[in-house]
Amino acid sequence: MTIAEALNLGRNTLTSESPLLDAEILLAYTLDKDRTYLFTWPEHELSAQQAEHFSELLKKRQVGVPVAHLTGNKEFWGLDFKVTSDTLIPRPDTEILVEQALLKIKQLHQDGLNARVLDLGTGSGAIICALKHEAPYIEALAVDLQPAALTVAKQNAEQHGLSIDFRTGSWFEPMVNARFEVIVSNPPYIVENDPHLSQGDVRFEPLTALTSGQDGLEDIRTLISESRNHLVEGGWLLIEHGFDQEVALQKLFADNSFEQVETIYDYGHNPRVTLGQYKNKKDSR
Repeated sequence: MTIAEALNLGRNTLTSESPLLDAEILLAYTLDKDRTYLFTWPEHELSAQQAEHFSELLKKRQVGVPVAHLTGNKEFWGLDFKVTSDTLIPRPDTEILVEQALLKIKQLHQDGLNARVLDLGTGSGAIICALKHEAPYIEALAVDLQPAALTVAKQNAEQHGLSIDFRTGSWFEPMVNARFEVIVSNPPYIVENDPHLSQGDVRFEPLTALTSGQDGLEDIRTLISESRNHLVEGGWLLIEHGFDQEVALQKLFADNSFEQVETIYDYGHNPRVTLGQYKNKKDSR
């Protein structure tokens, strides 16, 4: 079987949203080559072992196993990240969160301050690693409740030569008395029993990283409220959320002494990240 024939097999076999792309990634992984190689050498013949391995990967993908779990990695912000079933798979829309955080971090740097940045619920570490890679001068810290997820995050940081302080615990629990200029989070925000949880890649991702109460806002309420004890005056909180949670997030921010509250839309033109600047109104009086 040639590369061209293998790709045709994948395209005709898979019923995912992007069968050809999935087939290209899986075949490149099988051959230990990049995707460019596939287009350059379409007549290259796979060995019997390679053909068998590719066929097995197609079978697993056909029953829904995410491509990232089959290859063990996922690109995010131009960096390669290890992912496992213990972490969420980094998604392109989360780059909106990174972009917005970097704007705040770089403005602080221009003002002569190297920000202390905290990533809550870090998972694979993709967000904090991307921030530290782009702004190496920040003091980077990250928290996750699951030790297995933190193991993956630490491996990703080490792979890219990034110095990040990882701590185990629930949200701000490991950060007693610590304050930050920037706090970011992609917390669970899906409603429990949402029918989408039984569809697509999320079926294979940790449920605790996806759902948050009957309205999907349980963890977000905690984050916004408790962040007031961990942000410096004028510090920024940025949270990724669901497409239908914009109004609720903006109200929660406003009710908790945040100003300049703004919601940023993702690449699909859906509300994706809400951010605000903390102002301690008691101190200001």
